[in-house]
Amino acid sequence: MKKLWGGRFKVRTSNIVESFTESISFDHRLWKYDIQGSIAHAKMLAKQGIISKEDSIKIIEGLQEIEKDIEMGVFKFREDLEDIHMNIEYALIDKIGDTGKKLHTARSRNDQISLDLRLYLRKETEEIISLIQQLQKTFIKIAEKNINSLMPGYTHLQRAQPVLLSHHLIAYVEMLQRDKERFKDSLKRINILPLGACALAGTSLPIDRKYVAKLLGFDNISQNSIDAVSDRDFAIEFLSVSAILIMHLSRLSEELILWSTEEFKFIELPDDFATGSSIMPQKKNPDVAELVRGKTGRVYGNLLSLLTIMKGLPLSYNRDLQEDKIPVFDTVDTIKSSLLILNGMLSAIKFNIEIMHRIAGSSFSTATDMAEYLVKKGMPFRTAHEITGKIILKCIKQQKQIKDLTLKELNYFSSLFKDDIYSCLNAEDSVKNKKSEGSTSPVEVKKEITRLKKLVK
Repeated sequence: MKKLWGGRFKVRTSNIVESFTESISFDHRLWKYDIQGSIAHAKMLAKQGIISKEDSIKIIEGLQEIEKDIEMGVFKFREDLEDIHMNIEYALIDKIGDTGKKLHTARSRNDQISLDLRLYLRKETEEIISLIQQLQKTFIKIAEKNINSLMPGYTHLQRAQPVLLSHHLIAYVEMLQRDKERFKDSLKRINILPLGACALAGTSLPIDRKYVAKLLGFDNISQNSIDAVSDRDFAIEFLSVSAILIMHLSRLSEELILWSTEEFKFIELPDDFATGSSIMPQKKNPDVAELVRGKTGRVYGNLLSLLTIMKGLPLSYNRDLQEDKIPVFDTVDTIKSSLLILNGMLSAIKFNIEIMHRIAGSSFSTATDMAEYLVKKGMPFRTAHEITGKIILKCIKQQKQIKDLTLKELNYFSSLFKDDIYSCLNAEDSVKNKKSEGSTSPVEVKKEITRLKKLVK
């Protein structure tokens, strides 16, 4: 079949070139947005008197028929037609004849693909924001259910201080809130109409770009036609924001993996979100969390891929930009599936509250409370820190807990110790005694949950 751009050529394109340069194998998923953009473009051409109203109606009806064919699965995408744009345009001409050849007036595939990708990313970004919000709600629900449950807090993966499980869980809600805000902010750069830039220099025809922007729900139009067709900042930003999000999901996954081990036993994974071993009958493996952790590197790679594609491109459009879509599509699929699977798994996890509570008060986790007790009595913090450290050393040698020491033994280190010291040495009081905003005290955690519920409703 003769190429729509083939007038300048004497010989048809080689089959191996067609196979090498085609993108329909992956950009076919943009069909809905390509048709959406073409319908708006046809309406504008008629409004401006560039084509007749009758031709515009005929084009739009033809595009709507193609849309139905694709939805019904009877449309055949062809590799020899290169990409989604040519596949739809050829089909349109086949349906309505020469009138279909008028659609591409005042338009290039250069600005057309930028439009399609922006429409696609706008929709997918909105869906990702919704999925993030669902995961946030699940965290909050579990946190409310376990509002006063204790667990050991960690630094350096070593037991550090007692915290509330609810406090630990809503830390992820805070992370996800930042992710959500970043995606929302990225929409400002995505939601700019590039159509009308044409190949790179614009057009001499009297088009109305702002009318098209209004039809398609864009906030504004691009201001420089050269930049419009060569810009992929919006896609890079999407990948960057996605990389931060999946980093958070990977951290969550790592904790779920650790917590499900025999060494921790903090949680039990639901059977329907775990897998077994082909040789070891006893195994229950956290494959879902491990795969999210593994897919994180994949999303990082997609970001680096597009950055590398862009780093040496002169203005304006270059065919290298065809390679932007696979990283973007793969990232969208990975992010959405990871959010969905983690939300489902988290909703069904069983927390072993008794084990977490017991361990929360172990390993001298209330040592900081002892040091702060001395500070309240007037001792400088560094001195209190040193004295508490010496008491811990004594306990280690004698294989005791701090609470097992008598007041006489404690007074050997400081006369400031009184009977009330023992109220600071259990995990429950350690948590309740916290006073700073954003701390792990039940009062502060309840306040934070109330605030977060308003943000994610």
